[in-house]
Amino acid sequence: MAGAVAGPAAAHRLGGALMCGIAGVLRFDGQPVDPALVAAMADRLEHRGPDDRGQWLESSVGLGHTRLSIIDPHGSPQPMESADGRFHITFNGEIFNYRELRSRLDYPFRTNGDTEVVLALFTAYGVQALQHLRGQFAFAVYDRETGGVTLARDRMGILPLVYSLDHASLTFGSEVKALLPAIGEPRLDETSLAHYLRRRAVPAPDTLYAGVRKLPPGHVLSVSASGKADLRAYWTPPPPAQVMRIDPQEAVDLVDQRLQDAVRDAMVADVPVGSYLSGGVDSSLIVAMASRLTDTPMHTFCASFGDPRFDEVEHARRVSDLFGTNHHEVALDASGFQDLWPRLTVHRDAPVSEPADIAVFLLAQDARQHVKVALSGEGSDELFAGYPKYRFADLTIRAGLVPAAVRRPLLHLAERAAPTSATRARIAARALMEGSTAERAVGWFAPFTTTEVAAMLGRPMAPEPPAPPHRDGIDLLCRMDLAGWLPDNLLERGDRMSMAASLEVRPPFLDHRLVETAMRLPSDVKVRDGQTKWVVKEVADRYLPQSITQRRKVGFKVPLDAWFRTGMRDLSRDLLLSSDSITSSWIEPSAVRALLDSHTSGRRNEEARLWTLLSLEQWARTCLRSTAEVPGSH
Repeated sequence: MAGAVAGPAAAHRLGGALMCGIAGVLRFDGQPVDPALVAAMADRLEHRGPDDRGQWLESSVGLGHTRLSIIDPHGSPQPMESADGRFHITFNGEIFNYRELRSRLDYPFRTNGDTEVVLALFTAYGVQALQHLRGQFAFAVYDRETGGVTLARDRMGILPLVYSLDHASLTFGSEVKALLPAIGEPRLDETSLAHYLRRRAVPAPDTLYAGVRKLPPGHVLSVSASGKADLRAYWTPPPPAQVMRIDPQEAVDLVDQRLQDAVRDAMVADVPVGSYLSGGVDSSLIVAMASRLTDTPMHTFCASFGDPRFDEVEHARRVSDLFGTNHHEVALDASGFQDLWPRLTVHRDAPVSEPADIAVFLLAQDARQHVKVALSGEGSDELFAGYPKYRFADLTIRAGLVPAAVRRPLLHLAERAAPTSATRARIAARALMEGSTAERAVGWFAPFTTTEVAAMLGRPMAPEPPAPPHRDGIDLLCRMDLAGWLPDNLLERGDRMSMAASLEVRPPFLDHRLVETAMRLPSDVKVRDGQTKWVVKEVADRYLPQSITQRRKVGFKVPLDAWFRTGMRDLSRDLLLSSDSITSSWIEPSAVRALLDSHTSGRRNEEARLWTLLSLEQWARTCLRSTAEVPGSH
């Protein structure tokens, strides 16, 4: 069977560059792909692309697409065929330099969007086309000549792409739920369970689902017509040896210029662009730069948690006043939080790893009433050493000089003796207990130590892969955060929660030119005189008052410690200790009960560890027990 199969919106088809959902199947036995199967896969992705949908099938391949129109909104239906008929693409993303690339290509363009530019590049260069792209993307290209499929994901992993590959077929899609009509009932991947308990997210290429893998950031997977697979990286960050010899002020100038370029690129759209505005340095700096590039007031969006310890709304309002934005605030409380949790777990296709994920969805939902695109400050902390742990980064390496038999008992005593309010001291002690350098680096954000995970699961954890090459502790933590914490947790969160509201989010800090610059900067311009993210704050001082740039980092934090002792106390116990608890068959119940009792009594703040377990249980109930459509997606 060949040709395009129109979706329900075909009569009013919209095309061009977009954020959307992609799905497809390549069979290795020569049999045709069932159109109903591709349609069912696309059905699971309607929230990613409510503006249009389409599919294309030929012989043993089927491609599906759902669309959120951003650029060239009145042309370029997908899946799209190249001018010579060789390539077919289903594309998710934005190529910010597509106009520049188009001007250099000798190709008979029929549209004004960036999807056809990608096809033109593939026609000219094959997979080397990826080196020319600047933006955020995930796509699949079918090659009629070879009968194979190529999957590609952007350098930083801003957009998702998952797949299942066995002897019979390759199945792929933007989200795990899109694969289920093809691969059947989901099952837990037991090996990945330990990684989740350590990291709150599963590192690529694995997922919590048996047989489902993530395409790692900056990678391309080529699968032949017979099923032979070749996975390789087309981009990696600059190696540690490529450090700049640069004066601190020159570093500030360079980061300023690179970020301006990235923000200018991120403003490319044929629809209005807004921005998240928490009141912190990163989002405020993005708003300051973006406001200079538009003649109309931007829409900005901020979340409020009703807790003075964490609310930054007053700072956000001040920045909004400075730049004359149309500012919007969204409030989140414990009851609204509980109501959204199951639905958003299904959207996430994984445990909701950060409580703030739900606030991100509410922001996206509100933003979508005004814009289709929102900028965010994501990535700055990982690139420029913004977390408190970076002040103590060298301890991650030097702690290994003290034998574990001496170090662990002393740190364990210190951690147990620390008062409830000394959260950072407890985190540091737990991280530095770990055995290897890589385990200690992961430990700064880990809810459970490797020893605790082994006890909870009744089996030892597989050792952490060796730490990547690095020049110092700050460089090590940046590289590990960039490779794992950022794409597998924060960016995955950002994509799923924004797409649940059909909103595209663009993080200018993750422009790969700025990333390459950041990874070549010496560490002493990232942490300087004890100040984290020094070079970014110096840039921000050029655009913002110091009351914004130099204040203490609060972070995007939900007041779970209080909620777990009040409005969410009974829910927590019911989920984790009831007779129908799923995770009680995976995790030792006595350890869970001890955590609940310790937190409820006020002896210790166990919110991070409780959240990790509660989110796992919620995922097991909503994603393993039920494979129904996404609640509330229509």
